[in-house]
Amino acid sequence: MQRRGEHVSSVGAAQRSLWGSPRRPDAVAVRRLTSRHVWEGQYIRRLRVTDVVAVAASVALAQIVRFGDAGLVSTMTYTGVSVVIAGVWIAFLAVFRTRSPRVIGNGAEEYRRIVSATFRLFGVIAIASLLFRIDFARLYLAIALPVGLMALLLSRWIWRKVVAQVRSKGEYKTSVLIVGSRSAAVSMALSFEKSPSAGYAVVGICMPGYEAPRDGVVSVEGSDIPVLGDEHDVLAAIEECGADTVAVTATEHLGHKGIRKMIWDLEKKDVDLVVAPGVVDVAGPRLVMRPVAGFPLIHVEKPQYNGATRFSKTAFDLTFAAFVLVLISPILLAVAIAVKATSRGPVFYTSERMGIDGKPFSMIKFRSMTVDADKQVSHLLDQNQGAGGVLFKMRDDPRVTPVGKVLRRFSLDELPQFLNVLRREMSVVGPRPPLRREVETYNGEVRRRLLVKPGVTGLWQVSGRSDLSWEETVRLDLSYVENWSMVGDLLIIAKTMKAVAGSDGAY
Repeated sequence: MQRRGEHVSSVGAAQRSLWGSPRRPDAVAVRRLTSRHVWEGQYIRRLRVTDVVAVAASVALAQIVRFGDAGLVSTMTYTGVSVVIAGVWIAFLAVFRTRSPRVIGNGAEEYRRIVSATFRLFGVIAIASLLFRIDFARLYLAIALPVGLMALLLSRWIWRKVVAQVRSKGEYKTSVLIVGSRSAAVSMALSFEKSPSAGYAVVGICMPGYEAPRDGVVSVEGSDIPVLGDEHDVLAAIEECGADTVAVTATEHLGHKGIRKMIWDLEKKDVDLVVAPGVVDVAGPRLVMRPVAGFPLIHVEKPQYNGATRFSKTAFDLTFAAFVLVLISPILLAVAIAVKATSRGPVFYTSERMGIDGKPFSMIKFRSMTVDADKQVSHLLDQNQGAGGVLFKMRDDPRVTPVGKVLRRFSLDELPQFLNVLRREMSVVGPRPPLRREVETYNGEVRRRLLVKPGVTGLWQVSGRSDLSWEETVRLDLSYVENWSMVGDLLIIAKTMKAVAGSDGAY
């Protein structure tokens, strides 16, 4: 087994291959030897370059559009202004830590910091213009702000895609040593394995109370992860596996003194420590750290699906649904004609679904099956491919019409559900609309799905659709209920367009 110095050297050679070197590490070496410290520096430098290009291009474009035909004096004056604004803009991006290793590649938080830095910059400009009576050209600022902001967000989005692609090849990983019980460690390792874009690779486990031989392994998704001792062997395990981060997922064996000692020990080795609070499927905005009596307590705020937040969601739903129905009316007409002309029966199909608080309603869809499809279910139950047997799904369902296959592939059959949104029976984004027979099987935990309106789309739609297991479907729906936000809804809508275009998991 390599020691720490050999580890860093090997990682450097491995990572240099990403940027043109002909030598590529094999998959096993990358999984076990990836160092966060090597690739993070490269990544941040490239972000800095693209940020400068985006800001400089936006202020230059604003100046050209606004003062392209102005005299030499005006042009030179605003050239100086543009240089100052660009410099201060870049400084704000640094001050608000938009390139912090804690947020780069993390999506929403990275974008939020960029938006915050940009708007605060222009807020400062507005205040300065009032205090010092500086007359900035409004068109100049009106061009520079949105163009620069969009350029910054687009460049970060492109970099995220590049990193995700590189990580899919086993590179640009943060190697993690997990400290926790077998079940907790396996659960965390499995989560990392299912989310390769997160960039975490588990290279070892330390189990409290572990007394088996040091060559023991834990198998996760076909990969064997070595067990390197117990909670007292963390430092030796880091030397052995070359981990960049220690993730503690069970603290009862360590206690607060053990955690504190581990923090001090890891500081000397430049290794990060993260502690899983044990709160599952609760998003960051609901977790608030508050020191109480010398203890850092994590307060879990209540979900935001009552009162004013529910009103704002309803207002958004009605506005968005009305806009979409007007926009897609030609498509609705074309689909209706196709359904009527190619098979016997009505254009629309209504199905009873259970809405908020378990109230039934009739969900509207374009008919994609034969008229007597419901009567044939009992004869096809033995071919059910649905999630856990609770849902009925067949990849090649004989009841689906030829036109229905096309409608289902691109989710066109679900477009009339925006009428349910206008009737306030559904939401644009929410949990999957359940059948009565599904709700009758719900336990107390699963019934929390009924605290909000079902959605035309949701996390289940952008995470695999019909390919999801029943447990994954429930977990995603409960995660949505617990962590609803308007920004989250907008992100899901954007991801839905991509998922529908790719027709992944649709049948």
